[in-house]
Amino acid sequence: MFELSDKGRGVRKMFDTIAPRYDLLNRLLSFGIDRRWRRYAVSQLQIPVDGRVLDIATGTCDVALEIAARTDPSVRIVGEDFTQGMLVHGQKKLDQTSLGERIMLVNAPCEAIPHPDCTFDAITIAFGIRNVVEREQGLKEMLRVLKPGGRAVILEFSNPRSRFFRSLYYFYFRHLLPTIGGLFSQRSAYQYLPDSVLEFPAQEQFTVMLSDAGFTQTRFTDLTFGIATVYTGDKLKN
Repeated sequence: MFELSDKGRGVRKMFDTIAPRYDLLNRLLSFGIDRRWRRYAVSQLQIPVDGRVLDIATGTCDVALEIAARTDPSVRIVGEDFTQGMLVHGQKKLDQTSLGERIMLVNAPCEAIPHPDCTFDAITIAFGIRNVVEREQGLKEMLRVLKPGGRAVILEFSNPRSRFFRSLYYFYFRHLLPTIGGLFSQRSAYQYLPDSVLEFPAQEQFTVMLSDAGFTQTRFTDLTFGIATVYTGDKLKN
């Protein structure tokens, strides 16, 4: 049985703490651009009628709801998160829309996905892979539960390539973001965010990690000057 490390438990506790203000701060701190990023990520999916989708690190279910809105009513979505507090707030959002009837929530870490092999036609994870401590294990688990021919779509913060824009971005991330976040929620959580982004592999490196985990046809697309990046990888057909 998989057991979270001390770091993993610390990250989970932090997200439990900020869950009540998570949506508000996402919109505020990203100036609402995060919605556009999520829509683009979901547009990269190819979900058949009666398909099944797994949204890992589902948080408050923004991506899961976007998938439900964009797919056939027969498609079923599982939203998985290792933070109970996030799922509580996510369920409140699901209860307010008929789309929520197609979404089931599960409390589990990415490193130990509680589903059989080859269960899902597609997998998404938005702004969550950098919080997966055992990242290689998480990617292998994603591949395991994906059906042959299925696709994983990963949306994550990244480091802009432009030196000028990167300097502005780092100033905002390191100084303004923690201050603003601290006014509404836990300051330390918004100090963790830039640290976790800065240590995340560069786009080319993470694409190699996807390939090493067994994904094929891997590629990435930078969004908004490289503030965020969408990665895709497919599971080889039988």
